[in-house]
Amino acid sequence: MKKIGFLLICMSFSIVSFSQKAAIKFEKMSHDFGKIAEDKGNATIVFSFTNVGNSPLVISNVQASCGCTTPTWTKEPIEPGKKGSITVSYNPQGRPGAFTKSITVFSNAAEEQVVLMINGEVIPKGIEIPAKTVKK
Repeated sequence: MKKIGFLLICMSFSIVSFSQKAAIKFEKMSHDFGKIAEDKGNATIVFSFTNVGNSPLVISNVQASCGCTTPTWTKEPIEPGKKGSITVSYNPQGRPGAFTKSITVFSNAAEEQVVLMINGEVIPKGIEIPAKTVKK
């Protein structure tokens, strides 16, 4: 009987500690740059997120899948209900063709790792990107 009581107490503490976690929710998890010119500089996107948990969210690291992609992020703790952001810049210089890159976000959230994705196509220098046709 004592063992069952001890087990129930342990389970209660684990449930309470799990419910006291931060939780990260992104407005979007991927971005398609479409066609970008190799010689026009970096392509940049801001991934916005909200801490939907009930304790402060701390982003400990953000790691890109290659050196051509540079992330910067909100460094201070994000309180419950508040927003933060991760800015991702892709350098197309010397990389013509299609690309897909991942950005892994490490935090103290219930889901400790989240993967964001960017993709697009780099158009080589000297080739003009046709203007998009607007449908009415």
